[in-house]
Amino acid sequence: MLKVGLVGLPRARGFAAAFRTQPDVEITAACDINPEALQRMCDDLGIEKRYTDYEAFLDSDVDIVVVSTPMPFHAPQAVAALERGIHVLSEVPAIVDLTQAWRLVEAARSSSAIYMMAENYCYLKAVGIVREMVRQGLFGTPYYGEGEYLHELKGLNEITRWRRVWQTGLNGVTYGTHSLGPLLWWFGERVVTVSGLGSGHHYRDPRGAEYEQEDTCMMLCKTERGGLLRVRVDMLSNRPHLMTYYSLQGTKGCYEAARGCGDVDKVWLADRGDDPNAWRPLSDLAEEFTPENWRKWEKQAREAGHGGGDLLQVLDFMAAIRDGAGPEVDVYAALDFSMPGLISQESIARRGAPLPVPDFRSVKRFPGDLPTELKGSSVMVRATPDGQPAWQVEQR
Repeated sequence: MLKVGLVGLPRARGFAAAFRTQPDVEITAACDINPEALQRMCDDLGIEKRYTDYEAFLDSDVDIVVVSTPMPFHAPQAVAALERGIHVLSEVPAIVDLTQAWRLVEAARSSSAIYMMAENYCYLKAVGIVREMVRQGLFGTPYYGEGEYLHELKGLNEITRWRRVWQTGLNGVTYGTHSLGPLLWWFGERVVTVSGLGSGHHYRDPRGAEYEQEDTCMMLCKTERGGLLRVRVDMLSNRPHLMTYYSLQGTKGCYEAARGCGDVDKVWLADRGDDPNAWRPLSDLAEEFTPENWRKWEKQAREAGHGGGDLLQVLDFMAAIRDGAGPEVDVYAALDFSMPGLISQESIARRGAPLPVPDFRSVKRFPGDLPTELKGSSVMVRATPDGQPAWQVEQR
């Protein structure tokens, strides 16, 4: 029986139902710095071991840790677990700076345990259907894609205050993995350069302070084989939510997700004889291209949350543990999804200058001294005035 520990409430609650579909898994421990919230959730879920100290929690004989704390803690807590040989399923994004990225890679390489980033949007049913169609060549060669995460959360900033620092308190695509991850799955390649721009500042928080993040932040990403991806994140504009919009253009077909107001997911495919001037609903092809895991688990997936993604990603994670193989969103994929958003912050500060995205597969070890250069790119770690490491990009 594999023992699971949950850290970070209330988001961790969303994983409980998913793990409880697995016959060889038991949720035995939970951790949160808020003792009242910890007690409420553990009482509701019947979890006996309860901790407010993360180190003590890790020492509680757990085999798996689900990290769903605020963004800056994802990497450090994942590293601490991996160093103990504990499997990690981490919320998004994987890292908030370059130093965290290097340390996470080093820990994942050295550990006997599995690391996976929980990018649940990759596991949405429509994303899986389109991915299978890409694999079978129905879109020809993909060369352009779009992802948008439009989620007005000014009020949520005041409830979960870390968002005011790490999401809307930095200027750039600070929460871009939901938009970029599915695109990279479809394209099957990583981003090599990023150019970021923002739309300006039009909102203030309840204290009268201007949000550091521009209202809409956008990054244009060039992929290894020359594809172009447009990613838009907007967590401030007054508007209805649209958190799962994607499009894909290839040489033989295209896909566009629904944009609301009665719209549906839709495709056009040359090889299926589609009218050049008319879409067809994606649902017409669902029976043919729905992934096998969705066919088997759809009922339970719908009950688990996030459009089924919460369960499907847990199934992938558990299969990797049982088989001893790497999950699809391993540490390198996690950084492929996460790093472009970091680079977008520097690009926006440089008025949209295209900047390189490091490939951590080529990083052999974490550098010991600051400042230091990541060989083969223009990304560097430097010391800030208070002596802490920070990432930057140097133009050449």
